[in-house]
Amino acid sequence: MGRMDRLSDMAMAYRLRWKRRRLLLRAFRKRQQLSPVMNRTASIAPDDILAASTVRNERARLPYFLNHYRGLGVRHFLFVDNSSDDGTAEFLAQQPDVSLWATAHSYKLSRFGVDWLTWLQLKHAHGHWCLTLDADEILIYPYHDTRPLPALVDWLERQGRQSFGALMLDMYPKGRLSEQDYRAGDDPFETLCWFDAGNYMIRRKPDLQNLWIQGGVRARRFFAAEPKRAPTMGKVPLVKWNRRFAYVSSAHSLLPRRLNHVYDCAGGEAASGVLLHTKFLQGVVERSGDEKQRREHFANSALYDAYYNSLMQDPDLWCDQSTRLTGWRQLESMGLMSRGGWV
Repeated sequence: MGRMDRLSDMAMAYRLRWKRRRLLLRAFRKRQQLSPVMNRTASIAPDDILAASTVRNERARLPYFLNHYRGLGVRHFLFVDNSSDDGTAEFLAQQPDVSLWATAHSYKLSRFGVDWLTWLQLKHAHGHWCLTLDADEILIYPYHDTRPLPALVDWLERQGRQSFGALMLDMYPKGRLSEQDYRAGDDPFETLCWFDAGNYMIRRKPDLQNLWIQGGVRARRFFAAEPKRAPTMGKVPLVKWNRRFAYVSSAHSLLPRRLNHVYDCAGGEAASGVLLHTKFLQGVVERSGDEKQRREHFANSALYDAYYNSLMQDPDLWCDQSTRLTGWRQLESMGLMSRGGWV
């Protein structure tokens, strides 16, 4: 590396340090927007694995979500409820391993809930491995069916790693979205059992050094004409949290940027997982109209009107190239997750 490159890298590191401090300050200020509903954080033990999530009207998804992560070894959940009116808050308040806060403030202006979660993680997750998730994300990883999260994070720590990456994989049904039947607590992947296997584009962002991944059914079906506008699919959902850490863009990237190094630069493979994405569960057609009107889910919401309009037309996302999910070994064989050195 030449002198100019070293100076440029030092300048970037300086800017990112100040960016991280500004993000932590934002979270400190946004704490006033949160009202405690049920605070059980005193029960968190030193080695507990935590999960943090901002939710709105997710009553149908939450029973399966909680049971899945409890089965993996999550011991306490930090939830922010953003003005649900479907019983979400009441359901969560009854769960003995959940601490719940409420807010009616703007999801968009809180950096899509990240400011709120950063404050809660600063207060309650320091020193813990913590998952940062949406309610429609189900994490699987190599051996998840036989090795719970404590085994994974123990191995990560022995490798000197503080973070674990995952590809968000859009799952969808065969047939029109409104024709699918789902009841709270059911396995969503009995219906959402199809995915796009081979249309992913990956690039490494030079500033934050994270992987920017686009593709899947949303890129194929809704952004075919402008693929660069398709949602990004790479995330870093599992982190050994420190009160100095901050997510930059949802769970897609963090600071310090070394936490984004969830891949092997030397040509090998680092262990990674997949977030099975249940966005296209029953009710997505009706919710799309609400989300379009609220304009809370994208930084430039007007650019996504066509996306919501397409969803509101109740499409069938299946095609002849769709692949049926059979398990994590299938996803590994396709290169969508990796065991890395975990054997």
